Amino acid sequence: MLADANTLSRLEPIRGLSRVRMDELATLCRLDSCPMGSDPLKLLDVAGHFIYLISGELRVVLHDGSMRVLVGGCDAASWPIGYKTVLPLSSKAITDVEILRMDFDLLDIMMTWDELSSVAERTPAREAPEQASWSTMTGAFSVQALTSSALAQLPPAHIHNLFQRFERIRVKRGQPIIREGDVGDYFYLIESGRCEVSKRVGGADLLLAELKAGDSFGEEALVSDSRRNASVVMKTDGVLLRLAKPDFIALVQAPLLHVIERDEADAQIAAGAARWLDVRYPAEYNEDGLSGAINLPLNEIRTAFDLLDKQMPYIVYCQSGRRSSAAAFLLAQHGFKASWLCGGLGRQERS
Repeated sequence: MLADANTLSRLEPIRGLSRVRMDELATLCRLDSCPMGSDPLKLLDVAGHFIYLISGELRVVLHDGSMRVLVGGCDAASWPIGYKTVLPLSSKAITDVEILRMDFDLLDIMMTWDELSSVAERTPAREAPEQASWSTMTGAFSVQALTSSALAQLPPAHIHNLFQRFERIRVKRGQPIIREGDVGDYFYLIESGRCEVSKRVGGADLLLAELKAGDSFGEEALVSDSRRNASVVMKTDGVLLRLAKPDFIALVQAPLLHVIERDEADAQIAAGAARWLDVRYPAEYNEDGLSGAINLPLNEIRTAFDLLDKQMPYIVYCQSGRRSSAAAFLLAQHGFKASWLCGGLGRQERS
């Protein structure tokens, strides 16, 4: 059973969240009923979670051998069981009880972003068309985006600067945002609305993808320092957040983009600790692809994330390092562990 925001608003430290965040968090928390006589701490998967007693009476045995009775709804039960110490050795439900479980890392990420967004709203940003209400912007900064995209991996010190550097712009249906062949200048994050990504092939526009709130685009040309390889047009009215190239490189690219030298890469591959990912065209891969490498061209990588193993680190390579650096960033942005081979295969040939 799912929790509700009213229940969460009575709990610490959750009650400090904004109402919008609390509503979102409520959909991700489990509320379990445990019968009288059971041991909820053994019955439920509590690893990595905050555990709250919502209702009923629970006797716990502490590590010093002492016992304590907790009562749901009282002040002591507003904090997680074992908060700032360790979970009790065991527990026993004196009555039927309700236990709420909440992922610790998820809550920590949400609280960090929520608090920094509140600070950002009180801090005058540099020239911007309108003042953004960051704490309510769950379209762009949804739980999914904060836990499984590039945002989840950013150092907290960068988050406040991001809020200050993002420019919020309203866009109309049919408005072109990026044109294929242009020089890359901005990174975009969709707050609301949808847009279409297309590429000119044989004189016709080929639709590559449709993006929605929480998705981002425009990073490939910035990372690889090349021209735009596709066009993006708004499918609906919407709102975008855009980040200028220098700010993107300093605040987003630098923390996520990891380069690796060939000797270290070979050692990781030999130890089975990583796998090669060749992002060149199939003809290039067939010519001199590295043994055991997966071939996934850069222009197909956005549609092939489901084919890759998120538990396996990837070392991405191309001929020069330009395509592989862009691919490695896209992978990191979607929760993969990825690094790119310094200088690419061409550097190995020249050395």
